[in-house]
Amino acid sequence: MKYIYAIFTFILMVNTSFSQDRYITKQGTISFFSHSPVEDIKALNNQVLSIMDVESGDIAVSVLMKSFMFEKSLMQEHFNENYVESDKFPKATFIGKILNIKDLGNTGIVLIEGDLTIHGISNKIEVEADIEAEGNIVSITGVFNVLVADYDIKIPSVVRNNIAKTIEISFSLNHKEYN
Repeated sequence: MKYIYAIFTFILMVNTSFSQDRYITKQGTISFFSHSPVEDIKALNNQVLSIMDVESGDIAVSVLMKSFMFEKSLMQEHFNENYVESDKFPKATFIGKILNIKDLGNTGIVLIEGDLTIHGISNKIEVEADIEAEGNIVSITGVFNVLVADYDIKIPSVVRNNIAKTIEISFSLNHKEYN
């Protein structure tokens, strides 16, 4: 995992030095929602790092898993220790590209494609998102779903009915111009 994080950091640093069209946020928001007949589980993380290049459409996101906050502390403990194993896999990352960024004006719907890595497993995903550029801020918001099984997250049979097989992930990234 340290190797992947080192590569991610290197890519961000090298790419940042070559472009004036970079935007960054260190306080993006990602939340997830699991609905099951037994209970709903919600978590919020507002310490999300993201950098994007509006010229090329490149975007990278890094999420510290232990920064997700839950309504119940026991849920947070189980999430970190039993499910995503935050000590072993401390970050989730997304490295991708906004495919149609050059076709937009100041607002619109973009298609984002790339690799989402959670729990040490990477999968290609495609997400539609809203983008809005105003002044020196570029905001991207969207919602997508992931299957828990796609990321090799084991749910004990005792609580299997409490956790949905498909998790809804929402994100809001308000990037500011990077100088």
